[in-house]
Amino acid sequence: METRGQVLRRWRLLLVLSLTSGLAVLSAAAVSAPQNAHAKRYGSGWECDRGYRIVEQSCVALTVPENARLDSRGSGWECNHGYRDVGGSCGPVQVPHNAHLDSRGRGWECDRGYRELRDACGAVEIPANAYLDPFGTGWRCERGHRKVGESCVAVEVPPNAYLNCTGDGWECDRGFQKSSAACVSVPIPPHGYLARSGNDWECDRGYWKKGASCAVLTLPTNAHIDSSGNDWTCNLGYERDAGNCIARD
Repeated sequence: METRGQVLRRWRLLLVLSLTSGLAVLSAAAVSAPQNAHAKRYGSGWECDRGYRIVEQSCVALTVPENARLDSRGSGWECNHGYRDVGGSCGPVQVPHNAHLDSRGRGWECDRGYRELRDACGAVEIPANAYLDPFGTGWRCERGHRKVGESCVAVEVPPNAYLNCTGDGWECDRGFQKSSAACVSVPIPPHGYLARSGNDWECDRGYWKKGASCAVLTLPTNAHIDSSGNDWTCNLGYERDAGNCIARD
């Protein structure tokens, strides 16, 4: 039976052999790497240096055309800002009048107040009572006007009304409701009041809507008016059954 010392010596020997074998593999890989290449940072094998590309197990220098530079990987190229790839070379981006290079520098976009028309930029034609939109390529009507075709016409606000939040329509004042193109008073029946919306009505507590009037709420035995004030519910220990309150079993 091996002693503890013998076991430790055997493990040290195995470790040394393993490290030696690993170094031999790395050395073999380094030796097999072609010129202008280096061992991969992770894993085994090799890869070409920056500015070179692999061609049949060799590393060949990249030919970077005029007005270009190496890409972020270093294994290819890309055109400089203001140029675009044209059949393997970099040609200047042709920017028309009233335009500018886009953020990538590979194309162009029209200046504010102009819109793209094929390969040119034409001025945005803004009608009366309109203004240039936030994008700068179209227009919107001023408040109090609405778009009709390619023009802006004034919004006709009837009496007892006001312009809506968008400014291209109208709403009735509180206490009035729309009827065709006018605002008429909300007809409030006896025992009714103006609703919170301001353009309808509700019945007082103890009454319920019946057509255009407020009818008295009739409560059956063992019932009371509910929280809405316009209906009823059964007392504790009773349940609703059609129009009555019956005792629970």
